[in-house]
Amino acid sequence: MALAHLVAALTLPDASPVYAVGATVVDLTPTPLKEWAIREFGTADKAVLLGTVLMAVLLLAALAGVLARRDPALGVATLVVLASLAAGAAVGRPGAGPADVLPSVAAAVSGAVVLLWLVRRDARTAPAAEDPAGNAPSRRGVLLAGAGLTAVAAGLAAGGEWFMRSARQIGNIVLPAAADPAGPFPRGLEETVPGVTPLRTPTGDFYRIDTRLMLPRVGVDGWSLTVDGDVERKVTFTFDELAAMPLTERDITLTCVSNEVGGPYVGSARWLGVPLRDLMDRAGTRRTGADQILSTDVDGMTISTPLPVALDGRDSMIAIGMNGSALPLEHGFPARMVVPGLYGFVSACKWITRMTLTTYDDQQAYWTERDWATDAPIRISSRIDTPRGLSREKAGDLVIGGIAWAQHVGIEGVEVRIDGRAWRRATLGPEVGDDHWRQWYLPWRAEEGTHYLACRARAKDGTVQESVRREPFPSGSSGIQEIAVTVT
Repeated sequence: MALAHLVAALTLPDASPVYAVGATVVDLTPTPLKEWAIREFGTADKAVLLGTVLMAVLLLAALAGVLARRDPALGVATLVVLASLAAGAAVGRPGAGPADVLPSVAAAVSGAVVLLWLVRRDARTAPAAEDPAGNAPSRRGVLLAGAGLTAVAAGLAAGGEWFMRSARQIGNIVLPAAADPAGPFPRGLEETVPGVTPLRTPTGDFYRIDTRLMLPRVGVDGWSLTVDGDVERKVTFTFDELAAMPLTERDITLTCVSNEVGGPYVGSARWLGVPLRDLMDRAGTRRTGADQILSTDVDGMTISTPLPVALDGRDSMIAIGMNGSALPLEHGFPARMVVPGLYGFVSACKWITRMTLTTYDDQQAYWTERDWATDAPIRISSRIDTPRGLSREKAGDLVIGGIAWAQHVGIEGVEVRIDGRAWRRATLGPEVGDDHWRQWYLPWRAEEGTHYLACRARAKDGTVQESVRREPFPSGSSGIQEIAVTVT
């Protein structure tokens, strides 16, 4: 396994048996279980999955060792079966090729050689029952373990060195100024209301929810974006060609469909990119019969976006910058799609390489095949940031504060309810734009006891946040957040 990881790290990272099996588990996991994992483990869900897969592999490898003591052929056969399953998972990934079996083959061959060597060594050097040294590890055993750890370390080092090279390349990219810049950004309430989410999310704090267990190896050299399908002409853009086009800069809030009521998977950033309409005009889409943009990433992941919504005049773009710098690798470098007002699973294709204009009847995207909605506008919602749920606060003057969003419509007001009494209007923070969240706060004279706080938002079109509780599947959660706070 260590050798397999080293081979994968140096050649095909996604073909590592652990990553390949983990990705297959992600694809095959039922939606309710997947949503449970995101809810319980948050952004650590990938680490938990990889740890579980690794433990399962180690247990099965140990089983092969036990079987080999009885019959070496049986132990080797077990390893071959395990490696075959891993190889099948590797070549079954979108965009995989025959070479993706190499790490699994390396695991099978090296595992079989080591297993047979250990069995023969055990049979040849088995100590007498009364020999007290029989349980002590041999020098060869220590060397063997050290070799395995060295291979793992080399694999991790190879992957880490590549990641550092990518980070340096991204850091060296100087983005041009926007032809259509965003306006001045106001100062947020976080300066006066402690605990409220910052008006703009720092890049390092921006949520990341996707199916990838390993970030892709992609750079600007050799990368391109193609627009094809039901268009007048197929067009392809390099990164430099995109960057040379008139760029738009906008402050936009993104939301993951897996975000529960009051959840953390929402973030706001200043995005820099090429308007989606400009790219479509280059391809000629005025008379198209398509109803979706099927976006494909560097490894074959597909995301569908309703074409009429993406081109209805909102600030849809292929973004190449985030908060004044090139996109970080984890957020889609070199380019990603951003469509205000749509959940990420129907708009935010990261590491994008292709946009195909087609119909939902002709082609289905990854999430559509799993029965998620095809048109998923972000639901109006709000969240209490301070005080925290189940926290203990001192009696006296406190401030209830948080954020609210109604992307592409805008927030008109936020109301707070304390202990089931009448709704009270909160004070809104500065307005950035209709595609950006609003901060809010309400002073509160807190008395001793347990109190229940709730909030709801109202959009500029008059829509009030729904009280009906819905799960994220298939088109986003809804409901009113209510928290309990103990005041002493």
